[in-house]
Amino acid sequence: MSMPGLTETTNADLLRRGRAARAGWLVLGLMLVAIGFIGIFVPLLPTTSFMVLALPCFARSSPRLEAWLLSHPRFGPGVRAWRAEGAVPRHAKIAACIGMALGFGLFWLHVRPGPLLTLAVAAFMLFWAIWIVRRPDPGVS
Repeated sequence: MSMPGLTETTNADLLRRGRAARAGWLVLGLMLVAIGFIGIFVPLLPTTSFMVLALPCFARSSPRLEAWLLSHPRFGPGVRAWRAEGAVPRHAKIAACIGMALGFGLFWLHVRPGPLLTLAVAAFMLFWAIWIVRRPDPGVS
């Protein structure tokens, strides 16, 4: 099931790479997909992010799995938007910010960190919240 135009590498490119390197990329990609599927059921564990990370692994190891991920009905649109434009849908930005705020609240409530650690974790999460909010929406140039 090869999808023209969707793969970064050709079969000839893959043959030039070592078998061990391709196997390593394949295993890493499959592990990331597995973690992503777990994220469907575990709150605050991002699913699409792991699929986005798996995509270059499959591009280096298996054009068939890369095409599967790009054409997947649930994950494909987000992965394609990220690959083409570095774009994140608005609903995903909102969910990410809410997840980070909830995660910080739970961290603060259960760990009771000191002021320095509280500030460091808050700054870290704020940095990534600003970064994700500034990503373009899909289809907006």
